[in-house]
Amino acid sequence: MFRDSARSRLILAVLVVSAMILLIVDTRPGTDPFTSMARNGGELVFAPTAAGVGYVLGPIGQIQDRIGQGSEGSDRIAELEAANAELESELLAARIDEHRSAQLDDLLHLSGMGGYEIVPAQAVTRTTARGYAHTATLDAGTESGVEPNMTVVNGDGLVGQVTEAGPRTATVKLAIDVGSSVGARLESTRKIGAVTGGSVPGGPEGDMTLELFDLEVPVEQGDRVVTLGSHEGAPFVPGVPIGTVEEVQVAPGALSRIARLTPAVDFAALDVVGVVVQGPAEDPRDSVLPPEPDPEGDQ
Repeated sequence: MFRDSARSRLILAVLVVSAMILLIVDTRPGTDPFTSMARNGGELVFAPTAAGVGYVLGPIGQIQDRIGQGSEGSDRIAELEAANAELESELLAARIDEHRSAQLDDLLHLSGMGGYEIVPAQAVTRTTARGYAHTATLDAGTESGVEPNMTVVNGDGLVGQVTEAGPRTATVKLAIDVGSSVGARLESTRKIGAVTGGSVPGGPEGDMTLELFDLEVPVEQGDRVVTLGSHEGAPFVPGVPIGTVEEVQVAPGALSRIARLTPAVDFAALDVVGVVVQGPAEDPRDSVLPPEPDPEGDQ
């Protein structure tokens, strides 16, 4: 710590005078021996001080340079992140379009096999909350020919039934709703029954339950079920895949055989669907069902 005293003031005065002399000497031209010696002596005295000042102030200049560079770097990083986000968004949109295109192809294949005239639509919202019906809202309505009681399908099978239709939207009761009931028949034996959404009293837990009216009908795991069809195709056209038998149960005192079904449709991933605005000229029977897996090919 610097203290104000007579000695310190004397040292300061000597340094100031010496500095002035060196400035005068340093401005003189030529290579006079006395001048050179004085310059060299001044460097020995003041160089450590100058170096110390440079050591202290140097990092400050570097920090200022880095601040300037950091600002430019941050802007560049922000630009790159924005470009990357835009690219990811474009790739996601392309994948979604590709996925929907594949779903539309499957839907057109199903409608072609069944002879169904359809209006393609997209399931834009889905309601699955407890206490509410399992429904979906489509982005097509009466302006596209959609009316209540029409069958709704996708490329895998039965989605549900139109319950309400506005000019540009429609509400669909999904086949897994507890209020849904569909006339059905087995692929193998052609025996008939009804498929309801959810479970029935005394039956196994599941998204769909098949009740066959004949207790003697043989039912096995893996049997497939399709829509029986209704008068003039309303509310359900015939031949649409509903699901596959997962578990069979005979409830004590029951008047029918009960089976839990695995739905043909993935209701958790509804997207592209088709509203059947005109049913087939004749029952397609089992032609809409996909080929059964080859047991030898699975081994």
